[in-house]
Amino acid sequence: MLDFKQKLENYALLAVKIGVNIQPGQTLVVNADIVSAEFVRLVVRKAYEAGARLVKVNYSDEVVLRTRYDLAPSDSFLEPPQWQADELEDLAKKGAAFLTIISADPDLLKGVEPGRIADNQRISGQTLAPYREYLMGNHASWSGLAFPSASWAAKVFPDAPSEQQVELLWDAIFKATRADQEDPIEAWSRHLDGLKTRCASLNESKFRKLHYTAPGTDLTIELPEGHIWCQAGAVNGKGVPFLANIPTEEVFTAPLKSGINGKVSSTKPLSYGGNLINNFTLTFENGKVIDFTAEEGAETLASLIALDEGSSYLGEVALVPFHSPISESGILYYTTLYDENASCHLALGAAYAFTIQEGITMTKEQLLEKGMNQSHTHVDFMMGSPEMNIDGINDDGTTVPIFRNGDWA
Repeated sequence: MLDFKQKLENYALLAVKIGVNIQPGQTLVVNADIVSAEFVRLVVRKAYEAGARLVKVNYSDEVVLRTRYDLAPSDSFLEPPQWQADELEDLAKKGAAFLTIISADPDLLKGVEPGRIADNQRISGQTLAPYREYLMGNHASWSGLAFPSASWAAKVFPDAPSEQQVELLWDAIFKATRADQEDPIEAWSRHLDGLKTRCASLNESKFRKLHYTAPGTDLTIELPEGHIWCQAGAVNGKGVPFLANIPTEEVFTAPLKSGINGKVSSTKPLSYGGNLINNFTLTFENGKVIDFTAEEGAETLASLIALDEGSSYLGEVALVPFHSPISESGILYYTTLYDENASCHLALGAAYAFTIQEGITMTKEQLLEKGMNQSHTHVDFMMGSPEMNIDGINDDGTTVPIFRNGDWA
């Protein structure tokens, strides 16, 4: 049985070798909160040991961020972060890899005036759009994984003694990411092979539509011609494999922008913009959200849907069996990185260019013509449950069961 130090070494190694898969002579950009500094230093060491030319670390600070939202003038949230966008875009075009270490408090911005958050999300999204489009087209390697801050751990394990909360979250993270295994890289290789097999089967089927039914959900999603089912293991523009999310249990593709009709109900809270949105429904007509409800976070949900023209349409449809490791842990993580891997989910906002044939060579206008949604945001929300059934619908109208009672049929 591995001790904590060995698991932490494995976790950092996964970030560098499986996540961004750093190559000799490559630059690595690490974005992280200051609370994760000790772990970041370990990642930096692993990256240089793997041959990195330069590791550039960009630290943020939740306390500083909250202070800005509380005290900064409102018009300051309308200033584009052009310096940041220019640097990131330049690094991406020069072949850098990007690692994000997530440790956010799900309630960080609770009580902040929603308009300030919405302005910042909109302006940042517009300014960083070229960089994000570069990543969403898999032209550069990028990955994300989590670090358990005290505030996040307290949210996940509120009933545990405070001195044990971070330890409990570390244990859950190590298990979910296979960092607790003797050879985590081999374990990930086997897992990704299984996801690739699922993708191959779905791609062979070439379904025209998906029909979801569950309590509170009756939704039909049309798929664009030439859609591709993918998993988080991808290949960048230079042919180097990387893993966008650690952990990952999903297979996903893009919906036809105008082809979503019906109603869907959430099954887990969504942390967005430092606020929680909970027990919400979305009603779609010809692809667009035409109505919504939310027991908690209605204003935040409204600002997300209204962020830009594409944020009221879907950009991703993802399948995750209910009996998957993260789901079976019974833990609600309050972060999309983990909760999306415990539940079938959809995403409001931009579609990934690589989820349609020849998509990575298309312009934004060509992608839109193919039915691929465009937006400055991409926000996953969870809607899977043990009661969910999903049918694939063929061109001739015949149906094939894909999910029954929350699991692969």
